[in-house]
Amino acid sequence: MNRHLRKAVFAAAAVTAGLVMTACQNGSDDASSGESGAGAAAVADKASGGKKSKESKGSKESEKSGGVSGVSGSFKNGTVTYLAPYKYIVSVQGKDDQQFLVAEDTEVYGVGTICGEAGAKVDAPCTTDQLEAAVKKDAVSADVEMTNGVATLVTERRAAQQGGSDARDTVVEGVDKGKGVSGTWFGNVSYLAPGKYTVSDLKGVEQQFLLAEDTEIWGYGDICGDSNTDEGGQGGTECTEAELEAAAKKGFGAEVVVSNGIATTIRDDH
Repeated sequence: MNRHLRKAVFAAAAVTAGLVMTACQNGSDDASSGESGAGAAAVADKASGGKKSKESKGSKESEKSGGVSGVSGSFKNGTVTYLAPYKYIVSVQGKDDQQFLVAEDTEVYGVGTICGEAGAKVDAPCTTDQLEAAVKKDAVSADVEMTNGVATLVTERRAAQQGGSDARDTVVEGVDKGKGVSGTWFGNVSYLAPGKYTVSDLKGVEQQFLLAEDTEIWGYGDICGDSNTDEGGQGGTECTEAELEAAAKKGFGAEVVVSNGIATTIRDDH
């Protein structure tokens, strides 16, 4: 009888222990399941919140990776219109419209519409906020230089009647003393604005330069003069700024010597 009692007690204890273990396991599973579900929801909320935060910033960097293709090049004689914050379109006759962005280091120059004075012969440095305010009012005539879809330079164009050979009289005032580039460039010369041009190097990188009263302009058939430089030929001819401007609007090859951002000598290829 005692043996039967001990067996019954042992069986009851075993059943009780089993129930206790089962309850603990169920409680542990439930708690674990509940914690896992809360963690997943928290991660999802955090990810969702982070995405919204990133999208709501509207930062220039996030826009750079957006829908603007990484186009590089020069868009001369263009018309700039507003599209969205930091995003614009430049339209050039004969080309497809091109979207571009502006960044903190985008250089912007104005001659009365973006900023500055309308009659000034020197381009005034503007901010990107001034560019946005001006273009929101109306389209602005400008030249745009861009790299990978981001503008490096936006230069407002002067009205035709403001151009002319006297445009270089005080254009040298636009170069800070000691800060302009110096060197010799062999490449294609292009017109940028009255008194302002660019010369490209062998890699196609363009360098801006200005003209001064004492800039020497020599032609051997491209700017002016005769291409016959052999014995009995005309040789180099000193050209006018008007002849330089007309030739540069078409583009020509030349040697350009620059000192402090101002051309001292321009010689077309011969």
